[in-house]
Amino acid sequence: MPELPVPSDEELAHGERLAAVIGEAIRSAGGRLPFDRYMELALYAPGLGYYTAGARKFGETGDFITAPETSPLFGRCLARQCQQILGELGGGELLEFGAGSGALAAELLSELAQLGRLPERYLILEVSPELRQRQQETIEQRAPALAGRVRWLDHLPEPGFRGVVIANELLDAMPVHRFRLEPDRILEQFVGWEGKGFTPFWDTPGHSGLKQAVSALQQRLELPDDYESEINLRAAPWLQAISERLVAGLMLLIDYGYSRALYYHPDRTRGTLMCHYRHRTHSDPMVYPGLQDITAHVDFTGLAEAAVTAGLTVNGYTTQAFFLMGCGLEQLLAGSDPDDVAAHTQLVQGVKRLTLPTEMGERFKVLGLTRGVNRPLIGFRLMDMRERL
Repeated sequence: MPELPVPSDEELAHGERLAAVIGEAIRSAGGRLPFDRYMELALYAPGLGYYTAGARKFGETGDFITAPETSPLFGRCLARQCQQILGELGGGELLEFGAGSGALAAELLSELAQLGRLPERYLILEVSPELRQRQQETIEQRAPALAGRVRWLDHLPEPGFRGVVIANELLDAMPVHRFRLEPDRILEQFVGWEGKGFTPFWDTPGHSGLKQAVSALQQRLELPDDYESEINLRAAPWLQAISERLVAGLMLLIDYGYSRALYYHPDRTRGTLMCHYRHRTHSDPMVYPGLQDITAHVDFTGLAEAAVTAGLTVNGYTTQAFFLMGCGLEQLLAGSDPDDVAAHTQLVQGVKRLTLPTEMGERFKVLGLTRGVNRPLIGFRLMDMRERL
């Protein structure tokens, strides 16, 4: 594990408060928590979890940089995909899950205003009060004339939603179960407390659906013994709940991940779990609870299957690079003034990070799910990889 920066005394005190909450949850549960519950508390415990407390997460001074912070062209490209759907539906709304700093919302609204296709409302479902405030400030600063269209939600909208649903880098932070394969048995990872810290260990699965889900993987793939990985058992119910509310429109899921065959590749024997702390990545989720992000890559095949079960159509699957280019990234960059050297150079550098295979271009994928949309989606016109799911 790389050497990590030492948190401040205030940060350490915050981590200790969260550790006490998780420790009490462990005691109340009889001495152990399933890993997904530990991850849920570490990220989302009210007022203390990584995403619900007040520490800065995004940008150079945070722990990682997302695509909307990397370049405004990301949001402008997504706006063109939204424009197509809102045009076909004759209007509609936008719903963004986990809007981060608010940069994507501000850019989408501004660009859709330029394109003459503003949504009737821009809805944001955000669990963090601190992030809600930051999003409000960002939108007021960058798109003040459009801030009145934005509404924050505490739960999913009522059935009848028409428009576009966007989840950018959301699913990687959805709590996952961890499993281990040994000769003739499947184990689940739990978290206990030992001495002065949290300790992961393996035992007989406690979740009724975990063994069944992992057994299904074993029937489809040849997985070796001494194999550990993750599985997201919450994504399917989440998609089902959205499907029940979506009358017509598009859902865009953007995240880093793989098709199932690559996610559960026999050589990937320890899974994809990653932690992010001040732009360092490592694999120990027990370090600095509440101060670091905990993520797992996305199984896009599993998402696609869950979407079909929920009654949605899988309308496209591609890399982030091809999606952005399909939405006009090159034309938008060409519209930049090269004589404004600083601004143009910054845009070029942002585009490289968004599209290069060694950066976000191929690691990040885009899955398009639709209902009542008949035309091909512009974001998938250059490359559609649905056959690889």
